[in-house]
Amino acid sequence: MKRILLVRHGESEWNAIRRLQGQADIDLSERGREQARALAPMVASFRPGLVMTSDLKRAVQTAALLGYPEAGHEPMLREQDVGTWTGAEIAHLMANAPAAYAGWRAGTFAPENGEIWADFRARIARVIEKALAAEADTILMVCHGGVIRAALDGTLGLAPARIIPVGPASLTILAFPKGEARLEVFNTTAFAPVIDAPD
Repeated sequence: MKRILLVRHGESEWNAIRRLQGQADIDLSERGREQARALAPMVASFRPGLVMTSDLKRAVQTAALLGYPEAGHEPMLREQDVGTWTGAEIAHLMANAPAAYAGWRAGTFAPENGEIWADFRARIARVIEKALAAEADTILMVCHGGVIRAALDGTLGLAPARIIPVGPASLTILAFPKGEARLEVFNTTAFAPVIDAPD
């Protein structure tokens, strides 16, 4: 049976100050490095036969700390492009553009020059298809919170408005018995789960 392990990168320097990153290439914080190291034994227990990572630094660094420094870089696993909101403080958006921010979280609004949710979901669906076509039964994807929400929307029909942002260095598992997706694990960590993670 095919399984896809989806790991969100550890806390980044911008996550720590609750600033939207999108495709900005931000390093892990020291806490994020510790989180990734803590998750490594759990991920290793699944013995992934193929490891793919977003090519953004925070995901590449997480993959290396999980024990996969040679993971293949996959640009299609990048986070959703948030356009002019890149670098914006989440608190500022929530205070000054609450409807727009809620719409973005629900997948119904894109900031100027940002990626439309349907296009983002389709991009992630192509990566999922690529993974399912691979020889390996267990595929690890080290990626981003939005990528995981898009994967759940595309495979299970779980709209982003119905999914909390997954925590840093968390594991979500999709299994495909007889080719149909099923959610086996969501947002699990090696520490107390984070249920109010920044996007």
